Amino acid sequence: MDRLDGAARLMIVSDLDSTMVDHLDPENLSLLRFNALWEAFYRDNSLLVYSTGRSPTSYKQLKIKKPLLTPDVTIMSVGTEIMYGESMVPDAEWECYLNQKWNRDVVTGETAKFPELTPQPEIDQRPHKVSFYVKKDEAMKVMKDLPQCLEKYGLDVKIIYSSGIALDVLPRCAGKGQALAYLLKKFKAKGRVPSNTLVCGDSGNDAELFTVPAVHGVMVSNAQEELLEWYSENAKNNHQITHATERCAAGIIQAIGTFSLGPNVSPRDIRDSLKCTIEICNPCHEVVKFYLFYERWRRGEVERSDHFIDHLRLLFNSLGTFVHPSGMEIPFSQCIDEMANSYGDQLGKQFRLWVDRVSVAQICSDTWLVKFDKCELCGKDRECRVTTVLLSSRHAELPGGFMWIYMHQTWLDGSFSGGEDQRPWLF
Repeated sequence: MDRLDGAARLMIVSDLDSTMVDHLDPENLSLLRFNALWEAFYRDNSLLVYSTGRSPTSYKQLKIKKPLLTPDVTIMSVGTEIMYGESMVPDAEWECYLNQKWNRDVVTGETAKFPELTPQPEIDQRPHKVSFYVKKDEAMKVMKDLPQCLEKYGLDVKIIYSSGIALDVLPRCAGKGQALAYLLKKFKAKGRVPSNTLVCGDSGNDAELFTVPAVHGVMVSNAQEELLEWYSENAKNNHQITHATERCAAGIIQAIGTFSLGPNVSPRDIRDSLKCTIEICNPCHEVVKFYLFYERWRRGEVERSDHFIDHLRLLFNSLGTFVHPSGMEIPFSQCIDEMANSYGDQLGKQFRLWVDRVSVAQICSDTWLVKFDKCELCGKDRECRVTTVLLSSRHAELPGGFMWIYMHQTWLDGSFSGGEDQRPWLF
């Protein structure tokens, strides 16, 4: 949370399943569009927060399956757990706060008396969240009777029903909305309240996000009936909430434009991957732009033309060096030759590439050190390399652009299974 020196330009707080992640999109295109937009224009001065009903274990399983970016904050288990950074450091203060008028043993004991409740798998049960499945026509009665049973023990709980089947019992002071309000209070205490906050959701357990004062909100086009009903009954006159016409992450991008929160054209939507105007050029965009071209070249989605290879020779310093994760040093010129020969080698395959955690340090007036994770997905196989590049505008051959001076890669922990890498020396 302290990654930024000052207040965030934009903080996006998004649910995951069926909001950021579209499970009906096997190519993950809307998510990849968001990834490119975020890393090119927002990562260096904004905050990404996931607010999900998933437990930490379930969230990590989703990250393995989907090309999710690394968030700054992860709010999990329907707002009962807050964790910071890549290491997911828990907020102990928040956990203590949730202990007020809460006793998990009593909750599990009393809910066992409701035969209509079917416990969810153990992976979804958490210290401050007890979760069940229940039919929609039986849920209302449970939501009315259960709190009265628990009040006899001095407990004060909140019951959230979502997706037409999931019922969660939480401490009264928990929930996605309360967790976000708590975060904003912490930012305010440090004088770092984000300039704008956009909350994004699709189901009933996201409704509380839209009640937090002064936030913009987007219900994605595929929002469930329960959230739309809540909006109609509680917030239809709130012009800071919009119902997108696009699904999932595409709806989030749409909302950024609707509320004029910043750039809303993803680099993935620009077909000429190497095209760059002076207005949008920055080191982060440069990295995103190059690897989009890399993906499209290997998928055979751009013309096989010497024009593109000649363009790369202008981008990469003729004396520059690429240090492969194996430690081998290869001249940029050799890497470009290898790339020229790799045209279409992923044609027809589920090959995608994205960058994550892009960070920039300006080391002099015309030179930048850029660090990021380069992630490749081919079918079910994924590899990630921690990449550091040196960019210079002074030596750039193209107006308003950058020249790549040096690149160094290492395997991200757990990304390389071992053995000798026989693939070409590609960036």
